[in-house]
Amino acid sequence: QVQLVESGGGLVQAGGSLRLSCAASGRTFSVYAMGWFRQAPGKDRELVAAISWSGGNIYYADNVKGRFSISRDNAKNLLYLQLNSLKPEDTAVYYCAASINSGNVASMLDSTKQHWGQGTQVTVSS
Repeated sequence: QVQLVESGGGLVQAGGSLRLSCAASGRTFSVYAMGWFRQAPGKDRELVAAISWSGGNIYYADNVKGRFSISRDNAKNLLYLQLNSLKPEDTAVYYCAASINSGNVASMLDSTKQHWGQGTQVTVSS
């Protein structure tokens, strides 16, 4: 059974930092692309960052470029998202996701073919 478990969320002041982690189990995740999505109240879920199976290709949404950093440790089946220079508009539930069938970053654009975690809340106060 595939499981993705996020951790590291919390309450932080604007300008602060957090590091999210996602522990994956139940399959060999090292060959699949992974990513982080977020959903704020009343808004659509958006892809924040994605990383290919090898870590060689990375995607960032324009509104987080230069502030967020995605990485993975395939030996430990872990995915990370470093959030720096946080803004109140970054407040959302952050979800870890893994492609069900591809190692390419582009596969993370298709949310219908992904496994999902339960999410972790990030709240940024002004």
